[in-house]
Amino acid sequence: MNVGAGDRVEMKKPHPCGGRTFLVLRVGMDFKIRCEKCGREVMAPRGKIEKNIKKVISE
Repeated sequence: MNVGAGDRVEMKKPHPCGGRTFLVLRVGMDFKIRCEKCGREVMAPRGKIEKNIKKVISE
């Protein structure tokens, strides 16, 4: 999957605040993403994030 820093992605499952769109801040072995609704930043393993991406909104 081609996802880079600065992309907006929609996830299959919502964040606990209810938001589904995230901004990708960092890409590597881990992804660092920010919820666009509440601003919370999350770091998670690449495999878990790529599995849960529904679509890339903008590149």
